[in-house]
Amino acid sequence: MDRRTALGMLSAGGPWVLSWPARASPQAEALIRQGGVVVVFRHADAPGTFDPPGFSLNDCSTQRNLGPQGRDQARQIGRWFAQRGLKPQTVRSSPWCRCQDTARLAFGSAEVWPALGSPVGVSPEVTAARATQWRQALQAASRRRPGFEVWVTHQFVMSAMAGRSAASGEGWVIGPGPDGAVQILATLPASQT
Repeated sequence: MDRRTALGMLSAGGPWVLSWPARASPQAEALIRQGGVVVVFRHADAPGTFDPPGFSLNDCSTQRNLGPQGRDQARQIGRWFAQRGLKPQTVRSSPWCRCQDTARLAFGSAEVWPALGSPVGVSPEVTAARATQWRQALQAASRRRPGFEVWVTHQFVMSAMAGRSAASGEGWVIGPGPDGAVQILATLPASQT
């Protein structure tokens, strides 16, 4: 099935939903397998809200981190991809430890990319520059087939990308829309373990 056929099926029936680790949508899996897409995840479950005052990106012990459920969610994501022989060409992560840990538990390694960092407390100019970086990287990824990328980031970033929120451990298969904006092609809901 080519991407155009899969996109037509998606638009006809709404977004296809995947769950970890069972009953995956063949259409969403086909989009990933064909390549030219990015699978973007919100980091797995990290109990609490926001980071403590005075946290440091260089010291995970000062940040809000994954809990046991979050570590299990990340491993389930990795198992789903591994069972299907889907290996990302690139895995990028926000500099925050909970994102890096999600990426590493799921995929083994991750390249830290500041553009995926939390926008909380960042100037509007920096936020706009980061959005330009996502769009450019998404355009570049869309031209590489076969192959796909994985990005692990925060709810605020995903909301800025596509105008909707994501649960901890939730993922979206994304591609560039006709105007260059981020388009959600399929959703990958978080596990409920």
